[in-house]
Amino acid sequence: MERDKAKAVLESILFTMGESVEVERLAAVIEEDKKTTKELLLEMKEDYDSRECGITLMELEDSFQMCTKGDMYEYLIKIAKTPRKYVLTDTLLETLSIIAYKQPITRLEIEKIRGVSCDHAVNRLVEFGLITEVGRMDAPGRPLLFGTTEEFLRSFGVKSLEELPELSQVQIEEFKEQAEAEISLSVDV
Repeated sequence: MERDKAKAVLESILFTMGESVEVERLAAVIEEDKKTTKELLLEMKEDYDSRECGITLMELEDSFQMCTKGDMYEYLIKIAKTPRKYVLTDTLLETLSIIAYKQPITRLEIEKIRGVSCDHAVNRLVEFGLITEVGRMDAPGRPLLFGTTEEFLRSFGVKSLEELPELSQVQIEEFKEQAEAEISLSVDV
């Protein structure tokens, strides 16, 4: 297939799907290898980003998605009037970070780390689409395992989990001290 035709096919698929599509699936459709297909997608992204247009391609792990450029959001807000927004409290952020770094993880494991119940936080994060059930642990009771979603990657502006910052041993110790201080405060109350 000629390059311009292949790009047109990729563009139409990504536009129609409205969600991310794996490079491997796209390659099969245009009958190219993954490397060539990814090159075409990156060329398309560069073209969108260099022109004054409202869309771009976002790379998420081994997938691509067509989406609106960030500087167009104010216009979308005007048309939508009430954009979907969610507020991540400290509790939700703490729970989300535990899941992001330890996934797949059960509620019980999250509660052991946090020291308090996490039912509400996990339910809200599922509702926001930032985490999802990724399976069940092979253990008595077969507890649910949770992991992050592509929405998590989009929301935090990373292509993959490998891009998450690594915690230094000093930061880990500081977090432990803060958690112990919080636990002692809640016991004193």
